[in-house]
Amino acid sequence: MEDWLLKKDNYVPTEDKDKFIDKSIFSILHLLSLIKRNNRRGNNFVYNLNPTVKLLFTILNIIFLSLSKSFHYVFLVDVYFLLVLSLLDIREIKKILILSTAVPLFTVVMLIPSIIMGNTRNSILLILKVVGTIISINTLSYTTSWHDIIKALKKFFIPDIFILVFDITLRYIYILGEFALDMFYSLKLRSVGRNNNKYSSISKLMGSLFLKSKEMGDEMYYAMECRGFTGEYISHAKFKFKFTDFLYLIVNIFIIIMYFYITGMRLR
Repeated sequence: MEDWLLKKDNYVPTEDKDKFIDKSIFSILHLLSLIKRNNRRGNNFVYNLNPTVKLLFTILNIIFLSLSKSFHYVFLVDVYFLLVLSLLDIREIKKILILSTAVPLFTVVMLIPSIIMGNTRNSILLILKVVGTIISINTLSYTTSWHDIIKALKKFFIPDIFILVFDITLRYIYILGEFALDMFYSLKLRSVGRNNNKYSSISKLMGSLFLKSKEMGDEMYYAMECRGFTGEYISHAKFKFKFTDFLYLIVNIFIIIMYFYITGMRLR
């Protein structure tokens, strides 16, 4: 046996900062969690509403909210969105409220010159619209899976090419995100001691990610070609309309009617 095998190894690697790698890993994990979260369903009726009805009235409410110039209607819609939000799980309520507070603060900063010039009313109205829109979009996102949204888009007669791009993009963001996460873990494990070339490794990671995406894209194309895919999306899910969906429909129709009523009152 060689003598060096019997000697004690006293090698102590120099300390190095891994903040860049750690931040990259946390960012990718956060992105993957945003996509993965939609596979979980809650117990209350908001999570189990018909996705088509939910998507339809979310879009309509946002459109009428953006068109309205009345404080009364904007307050009514915001209160309605907050009421729906209160029915969600407590963790998701906290996340949505944090986001609904952070983005309007940025809007307030952007509107400071307008407020100073005396355009206070329209500035406050715009901020309330931003708050309502963010709450509505995030409520839909947290209570509806991507698959259900894609099925709902098909029922709205959206072109198949748009649904195909939307569907494939979401799938590949998740798949390539996992692949990038594995590469960052490998880089972290191989960075023993001080590694001054971590930043230069980004170009190599991006190149590997690009080659992987091209390879997977070619494989998917050949697989779809072998299965006779013609670009047409077919939804086999039956349209289920429950009593809770009916109540949700009535409430949203009332909200929309109030827009025309309040608008008519303003024109008199």
